[in-house]
Formats: sequence, structure tokens, C-alpha cells
Amino acid sequence: MGRRRRVAERPKTRPAVIGGVLAVVVGGAGIGAYALFGDGSVSGKDASLTAAAERGRQVRTGPLSAREVTTAARAFLAAWQRGEVSGAAAATDDAEAAGALLTAYAKDARITGLTLTPGARRGATVPFTVRGTVTYRQVSKPVTYRSSLTVVRRAADGEPLVGWQPSVLHPGLRAGDRLVTGEAGTPPVKALDRDGGELTTAKYASLAPVLDGLREKYGKTAGGTAGVELRVVRGKASQRQKLSDRTVLELSEGTPGEVRTTLSASLQAAAEQQVASRARASVVVLKPSTGEILAVANSSPNVNTAFQGALAPGSTMKVITSSLLIEKGLASADKAHPCPKYFTHGGWKFQNDDKFEIEGGTFKASFARSCNTAFISQAPKLADDDLTKQAQQVFGLSLNNWAVGVPTVDGSVPVESRAQMAAALIGQAGVRMNPLNMASVSATVQSGVFRQPYLVDPSVDGRTLATASRTMSASTLSQLRELMAYTAAYGTAAEAMAGVTGNVGAKTGSAEVDGQKKPNGWFTAYRGDLAASGVVQAAGHGGDTAGPIVAALLKRGG
Repeated sequence: MGRRRRVAERPKTRPAVIGGVLAVVVGGAGIGAYALFGDGSVSGKDASLTAAAERGRQVRTGPLSAREVTTAARAFLAAWQRGEVSGAAAATDDAEAAGALLTAYAKDARITGLTLTPGARRGATVPFTVRGTVTYRQVSKPVTYRSSLTVVRRAADGEPLVGWQPSVLHPGLRAGDRLVTGEAGTPPVKALDRDGGELTTAKYASLAPVLDGLREKYGKTAGGTAGVELRVVRGKASQRQKLSDRTVLELSEGTPGEVRTTLSASLQAAAEQQVASRARASVVVLKPSTGEILAVANSSPNVNTAFQGALAPGSTMKVITSSLLIEKGLASADKAHPCPKYFTHGGWKFQNDDKFEIEGGTFKASFARSCNTAFISQAPKLADDDLTKQAQQVFGLSLNNWAVGVPTVDGSVPVESRAQMAAALIGQAGVRMNPLNMASVSATVQSGVFRQPYLVDPSVDGRTLATASRTMSASTLSQLRELMAYTAAYGTAAEAMAGVTGNVGAKTGSAEVDGQKKPNGWFTAYRGDLAASGVVQAAGHGGDTAGPIVAALLKRGG
């Protein structure tokens, strides 16, 4: 008899990533949204290939050649330049959407004499320059801006086409937005720093979305008159994301009103310089004693991650979680606290970075080294809504009620259960923050009370600032400051904080993101009457990436 072939057993556990730690499903239950399974159906790509084969066509596959990219890009740009909307739309992978926006562009933007000049190809992406003339009534003005397109293969037959995105027409456009020339509905504003100096995008590129927000909020009340502009008019989707209309070109100047902000010219310049050295970096600096925002900067001036980002904060969230555990008597700075290699909760097995453990260590040691299991091990003793209440009641987060003076996202700490609740304790699962939120967390620790950050003094328009419903006890606050000071001196933040003297505290964070090879690096810290937080996306650990940015600004001072 021939040998029987053995069929390998399917593994009984399935690995996945939660909260920057390896988590394994125990017993095959509790998968939730953290695992992906095939359902036996034919994928969209496979269905397209099958349909194409049935029609007797050969489907082009494989990487795009330089010739394919260049040919597809030039076909689209040539048709657009000639004003052939249908031809340009047909050169994209979504002719209907492209045709609609190209038609609106021709009608509403009022740009004539288009010249589209492609630049040097970068893989499948082709940058290009748009030049033309904007005319409204008797006023004309030349316009120039840069954009880019990316060539993709159409699923059905592999044909190289321009992958359609509204940003192809203008980098400031998102789905539902339009580019419009006409009389501006809102007068311009002249934004001033705290000392009366003018704030412009020529000096501070990061402030473009901030200045847009100031105009939207105060343009009609600051005493100015509107002019004629080419501008990005936001659609419903962008409005839901709190994005403001953006001026692309002024044809005739309006008379601006003045709005004074809390920004420090010196700190703003320093913040701009710091984020310019890294891709996808953002930082915010606050004054804890008042809540005044002293600086806000993003390495990408078109995306205000510093104020409007919604990213998992990773282990910087442990500042809030620690205050909760100390208040509930589940941890104390100098008392022994477990930091095992692994801890299982809600069907998931969590582990620390590099599977380290601390034997016989204190909670302070676990905080300083950012031990995940030290926090997750306390999950069975917590109610599902404990972390949400702590964030809302003590740190003023996740209530969507901040009145900063420009649009912001105020953090989100949803109620979670089982494994997701455990992951939220270390700043993963559904927890979302931005540098403004996390700078506020450090400011709350430094001052002992939550003061809502603001960019324009509330006396300007009589708005009411958000407040927290309670403060931490003196003992909890003292221990939290001790944890952050120890981390700044001896823990994961020590290298970045070297040379930052005085009353200091810090916490690092690294947040895993699906599809990213490297985590988002976070850092939040304070020194005296300054608090700051930064994030560098897809760059690595927070102490190495965001840490130097934050520390440099704390060293500089206000």
C-alpha cells in the first residue's frame, strides 16, 4: 500500500495586531474586526479577469512601464488642455466622476488659456503645472499651481489610465468640493500674532488651514469687505470634516478685518523649522496656565493634522489611563505592579514590545518603560466606560465641545468592551487624538486642571470655553507628575529630553497602523509653563521621531 499523505492541521490561533502589540485569538472566538477571512467568493479583480478572458481579450498585468505611465498621463493632460471634457474623462478610471468635475471646473473656475506642463515622472506618478488666466467680469489675473496624477491599471483589461481623484484638478480639492471664481462671501482677515505682528503663509506655510479657519469664523464680524477670488468651496463631506473654504487666488482685494491670535512668532517659526525636517510631522505648543496656543505646525501645509487629525495616540494615552488606575487604587507610583510578557483579555493574548517583562518592578518602572501589559492586566477590574469617563471628566476630551477659534477635532475615547477596551488603555482600538489634544493632556498634568486650548481669546466673540467636570485628587496628580518626570529622566523619553531642564515630564508613544511598516511616533511633554505634543506618521518610535521636535521647542521656551 502507498503511504497516506498527512494533511497539516490548521492552526488553532490566528495572529493579529492590536494596539501595537501582537494579539492572538484564543479558542477561535472573539475575532471582532481584527482578522480578515476569505468568504469563498470571487474577488472583484478575479471576476474582472474572468470576464475579460471570456470576451477573448488579453488582460495586461504587471508593473506599469515608463512608456505606459507617460502615454496615459499625456493623453489626459492633452485632452484637458484642449477643453475636451469627454476625452479627458475617458482617459481616467472613473469617467463619470471626472467628467462631472471637469465640467464644473470649466464653468465655475473661469480659467481660460490652460497650459498643462508635465514634470519628471516618479514611478506611476506624474507631477504637472497648471497655468492659465482667471477672468471675472472685467478683472483678469494669471494663475499658476502644481498638481499631480497617478496612473493605474483598469481592473477589467489592465489598460493604463489616470486614477481619478478630485485633487488631480487642484491639490486642495476633495470629494464634493468645487473650484469657484466669484465674489467672496466672506471678507478676508489679517491675522496677528500675540504681539501684533502679521501672520502670513509666506512666513509660516503651516498656517494656511488655520488662516482659512480664522476667516471662516471671524471674516464677517472683523470689519472687512469681500473681494473677488478663485477659491476652493467645500462640499458636504469636507464640511463634516470641519474643513474651511480656501483662497487660491485673489483677483481683486477685499478690505481685511483684523483678528489677534495667541500665537508666538518666535515659537511658530521654530515649530515650522522643526517639522520641515521630517515628512508627515505635526506639533502643537500650549501655555498650561491659560490654555493659549503658542504654535501649530505641520510638514504638509494642506493637511492640518495638528488640530484636525484623528490618529491612535499609542502609549501617550497611558497618561490618562494611569490617572484612572491610580484613582481607583489599581496602581501606585512606587508600589509593585505586574509587567508580564503576556496578558490575555477578551480572547486576545497581548505582549510587550520585544516580549520584555519587568520582574518585581514598580508601576513607575512600567510607565517609564511603557509596559503594555502593566495596563492591560488591569482591564478585568475596570468597567467598559471608565476610560471614557476619565478622558471626558478630568481631561476635557471626547465631548466635541471645544471652542478654539478655528475648527478642531477634540479627541475621541469611545466606550469599548473586552479586547478592544484593553487595547484602548494603551491608546489603540477606537481611541483617536491629535497633537492639540495630547498637548492639552500634558498641560492638564502640569497645571493640575484642564484649561481648554484656544487660538483666539474668547472675549473677542464672547464664546464659552469647554470645562472639565472635576479635577484629579492631589495624590493622583502628584503621582502622575512623578511618573512623567521619571520617564523624562530615566525612561523611554530620556534621550529626547536630555538637556531640557527644570520642572519637566514626558511620555512617548508608538501607534501601529494597518498597512504601515513603521508605527506613528508620538511624544507629549511639558517644561515649566509650556506643554507640547507631536506626531510623526509612519516613522518609528516616538522617542526617536516626535521626541526631538517637542524637546527642541520646550528648550526654546516662550
